Amino acid sequence: MNDAQLLLDRVSDQDLREAYHDRFTLRAGEVLNNSRKVADHLATLLAGRTRETFVVLFLNRRNALLSTEILFEGTLTQAVIFPREIVKYALLKNAAAIICGHNHPSGEVKPSGDDQAITRKIKQACGLVDIQLLDHLIIAGGDFFSFADSGLL
Repeated sequence: MNDAQLLLDRVSDQDLREAYHDRFTLRAGEVLNNSRKVADHLATLLAGRTRETFVVLFLNRRNALLSTEILFEGTLTQAVIFPREIVKYALLKNAAAIICGHNHPSGEVKPSGDDQAITRKIKQACGLVDIQLLDHLIIAGGDFFSFADSGLL
C-alpha cells in the first residue's frame, strides 16, 4: 500500500463530513458577494435532507453574515413559509439584508410558481421595514438556481 492509501484508510466518513462542512460553511463576519459562495454554504447545510427546508442568512449593512437559521421545514414537495416570521427574525438580529434559500429534494432546481410567489411576498414584506432581500437560492441535485442571478428579484 502507498502512503496515500494508508492515510485514506485512517480517515473516517465522519472526518470527511466534518472537513467538508468546515470548508464550505460560512462563518459570522464573512462578506457575501457571490451566489456560488452562498450556494456552497446552503448545499452543505441542506445535504441529505429529504424534506424541503427553508434557510435564511441574516446580513449586516456591509453584507457580512450575522447568522444562518433554518426557519421552516416541510414535506418532500413543499414547506409553508411565513414572511412575517422572516421579518421578525431579521429585526431581532438587526439585519439590514437577508438571503433566502431552500432545497428541492426532488432534484429539480427550477423554481416553481409557488417559489416565485413566496419570493415576491418576502421581498415586499422586507421592503416595508427597510430590509433588503438580496437573493433566494434553490439547491437541488448538485446544482443551484439564483433568483438574483436570473434577474427575478
